Amino acid sequence: MPTRPLALAACALLAAAPSVATAQFADPERLAKLSAAFPAIDSLLRGHAERTFVPGIAYGIIVDGRLVHVGTAGLRELSSRSPVDTGTVFRIASMTKSFTALSILQLRDAGKLALDDPAERYVPELKGLRYPTADSPKLTIRHLLTHSEGFPEDNPWGDQQLAASEAELSRLMRSGIPFSTAPGTAYEYSNFGFAILGRIVANVSGMPYTRYVTERVLRPLGMRSTWMEARAVPPQRLAHGYRRQDDQWLEEPALPDGSFGPMGGMLTSVSDLSRWVGFMLDAWPARDADERAPLKRSSAREMQQVWRYAGASAVRDAAGAITLTSGGYGYGLRVGQTCRYPITVSHTGGLPGFGSLMRWLPEHGVGIVALGNRTYTGWTGVAEQALELMARTGALQPRAPRPAPVLLARQAQVTRLVAQWNDALADSVAAMNLFLDESKDRRRAALARLVTQAGGDCKPEGPLVAENALRGRWRLRCGQGDLRVAITLAPTTPAGVQFLDVAPIKREDELAPAPACR
Repeated sequence: MPTRPLALAACALLAAAPSVATAQFADPERLAKLSAAFPAIDSLLRGHAERTFVPGIAYGIIVDGRLVHVGTAGLRELSSRSPVDTGTVFRIASMTKSFTALSILQLRDAGKLALDDPAERYVPELKGLRYPTADSPKLTIRHLLTHSEGFPEDNPWGDQQLAASEAELSRLMRSGIPFSTAPGTAYEYSNFGFAILGRIVANVSGMPYTRYVTERVLRPLGMRSTWMEARAVPPQRLAHGYRRQDDQWLEEPALPDGSFGPMGGMLTSVSDLSRWVGFMLDAWPARDADERAPLKRSSAREMQQVWRYAGASAVRDAAGAITLTSGGYGYGLRVGQTCRYPITVSHTGGLPGFGSLMRWLPEHGVGIVALGNRTYTGWTGVAEQALELMARTGALQPRAPRPAPVLLARQAQVTRLVAQWNDALADSVAAMNLFLDESKDRRRAALARLVTQAGGDCKPEGPLVAENALRGRWRLRCGQGDLRVAITLAPTTPAGVQFLDVAPIKREDELAPAPACR
């Protein structure tokens, strides 16, 4: 009698729609272990500032959404010898673009626009735009968000446009914008495009861009040390920007905020920028928890996906190893993949007098920000080295995917099937394709051979290693050898086994997935 309720419970489990269990970090001591790298990171970043003659720097490490380590060095103003502290405000230039992109997605989520709407619907000055070919699509909001509008790369020119008035932006658009490629065909970085996005935010929301971002983005996030205009920053907190020329420091004039501010006008502190990165990290993983202002987690994750591919590169590092990087642009953010990290999200910012960086690993829950007050302070290389220092602790590991209950149930059934074939059990486990791809007789015979060669008496050892909620592998310890069993479930309810692979494995071999590249 007691077996019947258990059987009914198992049937109910298998019949239930598969759910995605929230991935978690396996090591409860990960923060303590990562912290062991912080002294070396301090030395790395401060040494970089000294070697490259950066007057002042501030940097932070974010873990699981919190700023867990912060450092400062040098001077925010050379003439007064005022030091940088954690409240010092630096210009972050093009990192502003991610705030503009979030504003667009807020308006999209509110039903006030669609990303594939033609931009001219919200910016009438674009209606007279002359496209490069007769078959060019009309410029869309998505084109602008992903640097695929076809405008020429404009960093040198764009840096000097921050002060342009709204009337000047309108004049530029009415006079015509030359295209380097047809819209939607290639990636090419455009500050002009993000200035137009700022105009869309203003026209759709009915309030100036600066006010919109302050009220709808910065305040909900508690970012009260962030401004769009240098004149608004308390003088005792403002980092002055410098460039090095003929072994002399020249102070760069503070560029005022104007119609191009949405592409690069923002100023912020290390603590506020860390809060921003923490918010972006908090979008991962997908889960059932309550949403957090100012944007839905799904939309924040959408920002952090590649929407316009920008190519791949192979670079030899100082140790001689070749690193392959591939990726492109999301919405206001760069998104990449390396052999070590399946997803990295980042952006840099450079203007006369300043250079900044933010980078995070969504699947690892770790990020880094760095600010400097020298023109185009270069942080990319040392940020990569800082992540490498954390990796050496052994604690920079991704979240472990958690198997859905139905995957665990199928694991138990397949284990019994491999150890001792049973036709009825095989039929209950298999998706409709399994024995069409390879007949039941052939699978039965192949499994029997493998079990015999491994010495029989096969029992599961260790946990199931999940690749995702519906795919995983595990080890069977047999009398004279081990077998690796891997299954993938079908998109059906109940979820049957659509893929089954059993192979010999050395006892010292790991079951973890192989790296993306070697």
